Amino acid sequence: MEFNREIKLIFDHPHFTVIGKPSGMNFHSEDGPGLAVQVQQMLGIEQLYPVHRLDKMTSGLVIFAKTLRAAQIFQTMFETREIEKFYLAISTRKPKKKQGWIKGDMEPARRGNWKFAATKNNPAVTQFVSVALRTGERGFLVKPHTGKTHQIRVALKSIGAPISGDIRYAHAEEAKKEERGYLHAYALRFMFDDEVYAFILPPEEGERYLNDVFVSQLAIWSKPWTFFKQV
Repeated sequence: MEFNREIKLIFDHPHFTVIGKPSGMNFHSEDGPGLAVQVQQMLGIEQLYPVHRLDKMTSGLVIFAKTLRAAQIFQTMFETREIEKFYLAISTRKPKKKQGWIKGDMEPARRGNWKFAATKNNPAVTQFVSVALRTGERGFLVKPHTGKTHQIRVALKSIGAPISGDIRYAHAEEAKKEERGYLHAYALRFMFDDEVYAFILPPEEGERYLNDVFVSQLAIWSKPWTFFKQV
């Protein structure tokens, strides 16, 4: 299936912008203009500051700073975990546990992949809840408390539930049959200049996200921050 690859402008502020990234789009320019360059062209501005990123397969919300001051503020907030991020994922495997925490140091593996180490010196920290969807499907609402490379993808694989369509971490032949990798940056909540901002963007690509069962579950998860205790 060919998806609509348009970048969505969700919110525009004098100091930052929030956009919706399509799945399958590179963040940085490789074979063609990446997300950052396309957003800069879309906004018609000379300078744009990426303050976090999404993997190529991941769709959803991304913040870009428009001023150096905002970039410094957002970078500090990400480092100090003051920005709440919530993701949606789907797996066709039964997890070893249905909710809770996944913690562990991450280390490089083969071919650009990552894996959990046995230590917890500087751990990736991921919190999640999950529900049964259609037969053979499980939906996950995920809150990462750190921002490590491939963190959610490795975390869900570690509990026996790799993300559907994730060619790196799921069974490759099965993953290739999926329309997309089923990881979506669903919601962001943060404070900027003493004002609270919250953004939610439901996924718009992939049959596993668009069927009635998942859409009904999404209505339950419409305020994702209420499903996680503050830590």
